[in-house]
Amino acid sequence: MQTRTVSELLSQKIAIAEVDIKGWVRTFRANRFIALNDGSTINNIQCVVDFENTEEIILKRITTGAAVHIKGELVESLGKGQNVEIIVKNIEILGDSDPETYPIQPKKHSFEFLRENAHLRTRTSTFSAVMRLRSALSFAIHSYFNENGFYYVNTPIITGSDAEGAGEMFRVSSLDAKKPPLTKDGQIDYSQDFFGKETNLTVSGQLEAETYAMSLGKVYTFGPTFRAENSNTSRHLAEFWMIEPEVAFMDLAGNMDLAESFLKYIIKYILDNNREDLDFLNQRLLDEEKTKPQAERSEMSLIEKLNFVTENNFTRLSYTEAIGILRDSTPNKKKKFKYIIDEWGTDLQSEHERFLVEKHFKCPVILYDYPANIKAFYMRLNEDGKTVRAMDILFPGIGEIVGGAQREERLDVLKKKMAALNIPEEDLWWYLDLRKYGTAVHSGFGLGFERLVMFATGMSNIRDVIPFPRTPQNAEF
Repeated sequence: MQTRTVSELLSQKIAIAEVDIKGWVRTFRANRFIALNDGSTINNIQCVVDFENTEEIILKRITTGAAVHIKGELVESLGKGQNVEIIVKNIEILGDSDPETYPIQPKKHSFEFLRENAHLRTRTSTFSAVMRLRSALSFAIHSYFNENGFYYVNTPIITGSDAEGAGEMFRVSSLDAKKPPLTKDGQIDYSQDFFGKETNLTVSGQLEAETYAMSLGKVYTFGPTFRAENSNTSRHLAEFWMIEPEVAFMDLAGNMDLAESFLKYIIKYILDNNREDLDFLNQRLLDEEKTKPQAERSEMSLIEKLNFVTENNFTRLSYTEAIGILRDSTPNKKKKFKYIIDEWGTDLQSEHERFLVEKHFKCPVILYDYPANIKAFYMRLNEDGKTVRAMDILFPGIGEIVGGAQREERLDVLKKKMAALNIPEEDLWWYLDLRKYGTAVHSGFGLGFERLVMFATGMSNIRDVIPFPRTPQNAEF
């Protein structure tokens, strides 16, 4: 007999004489009613046990968290809340289950407690919904690029370059930590290391992706990146995933078109295919909002935020125009912003980005042409000599979700920018080669996957949208 999933059985409209199902017990009440879940859906299926014909020793082992194998009959349910249920004819307990120590009991747990039990937290409705949505978003990302002629490129995790110029990288070394070889001047001699040079975990696959875009045309990366930034906040991880498309012969306007199309596609995908999980998370957030003071409540529900993205054209304006709007805004004049906008060149904060999206334009916003001194070296310098062809996409509730740019394709300009930032040419000789041999306009952007999952699920802490978060002082599991 074929084992069926909970999702399959709940979608049935007719009785089935014999069904076979396996899953985990969410609750067991009155020594008779099992709420069973196998991860295939947010919903449980009710299994009704005939306790008079079931051995007492088996009944005692049916506890929250136990894995069971049930054979029975699928019938129309007489109770409320479900259309069908299973009349149990045979039940087998799979493995051991200790009800005294099992931490995920059928009650409300704090997210902090569940992070400490990250290996079991997907047994809860919230985290199972979040992780199903994470999976669906990942599938939608690959589907979009596949349907639009992109090639998937796996860029190195171990690198000798710092793409962002941040300097906050995890070192990779096989040298003896206690007695590393030293040079004559007392420095660590990395020439004796495994790769013969100092290497680190990557912060971005962009530079390597550019090399493939300049031969394959349209490529994207989707992989883990690392940042050794000692930030213990709800928005930072030491290990996270990035999506980074790069396209040859595409300028900044094309880059903005691509990013808008991409974001709308993947948000629409989950609205169309993951409605049960979204509705559950939407209701969770609505209930949470009711506990907050009126002034702190969100103006939009989760579903409304997602539709806000798919149903509105993204407004595009320059950084300079945005600064003018923010400088003249009521919150700025009345000093309600934490960071007051006084002059051109200020690096915008989340409060400014959200004001533009949620209050001023009331739609997603793309800002472009940022000051060169607050953006990375590889972004194309504009003719004014002070701005670069960068772009950021701003969403409600979260601020910046995408950062990208037209890349600097002119060899002489790129060399000058690297020299000004003390980036040695020998470290990126291969990157400079792209500007020597068949150079062309090209562009791309980066999207932090966990930031996207936060937006799509309404979760407020980035540690709750990745299976096993890596943060300062925490590498458990």
